[in-house]
Amino acid sequence: MVRDLSITSKDDLTEDDIAKIKSYFSDIPVSEILSGLKFAKNRWDAKDAGTLKVGRKSIIGNEVHSITPEQATWRLNNWKLMIKNYRKRGYSYPTISRIKKLLQEIKKKD
Repeated sequence: MVRDLSITSKDDLTEDDIAKIKSYFSDIPVSEILSGLKFAKNRWDAKDAGTLKVGRKSIIGNEVHSITPEQATWRLNNWKLMIKNYRKRGYSYPTISRIKKLLQEIKKKD
């Protein structure tokens, strides 16, 4: 069954934009389109509210930015405590592992 769909946009749509939207609706199942739109809406709402979580690279950069070799040594010597704090903040184990690797590099600079 073929259905017509009308879309209203706040932005000016180009012919290329319209062609892409038509292509998506003809190639992708509606359930997948709806889940993608839900994700995009949630991300847009979080960005608009200022609560969008930053990516892993930004997290790691923030954790090791301006850390002295002495601070890195202390953190590595108290690593179990650091892991507990990182997990409390919701960091994944791969992210924590990357932080540890950078702390070890900073420590070597001493």
